[in-house]
Amino acid sequence: MTREATIIRITNETQVNVTFQLDGEGKATIDTGVPFMDHMLDLFVKHGLFNATIQASGDTHIDDHHTTEDIGIVLGQVVQESLGDKKGIRRYGNAFVPMDDALAQVIIDCSNRPHLEFRATFPNEKVGKFDTELVHEFLWKFALEARMNVHVIVHYGHNTHHMIEAIFKALARALDEAVSIDPRVQGVPSTKGLLT
Repeated sequence: MTREATIIRITNETQVNVTFQLDGEGKATIDTGVPFMDHMLDLFVKHGLFNATIQASGDTHIDDHHTTEDIGIVLGQVVQESLGDKKGIRRYGNAFVPMDDALAQVIIDCSNRPHLEFRATFPNEKVGKFDTELVHEFLWKFALEARMNVHVIVHYGHNTHHMIEAIFKALARALDEAVSIDPRVQGVPSTKGLLT
């Protein structure tokens, strides 16, 4: 069974095209028009051992908000579609990732109950030209569309770039753990008998 999906989303503000494989080797082809997001998404794909092609264009002449938000939406959708009926998955994932001065933790539940708990305060409002408030926007839309409960905690750090990088790496590793197949799991890992 190949766990993958492709979704194209076109609005008046953006066009986003994502092909995503859960069971990959960390191969990424990414061009979003938002250089900082290109870097973070590349880390996400490589550290989660996914395969992904992520192409986006949007009204970045205004700012990066719509493009970043819509990438989160489509990435969440392809992850949700790739998971199918969720039979045999571990369901939960937890990862701590250090990046020099920063330590981030991400916990995921593939519960079909979307929620984002975001406990991070960045020292700077921008990394280069990228507005750091968009990290929350991306993660919230990802959690919503992936139908996942995602908790993000930056325990400490003083370099904003390092803090955000640690978040994306931890997100990747937690997601990889949560969606991995456990041969001991019969059906879906829920007493309700349903995760979709």
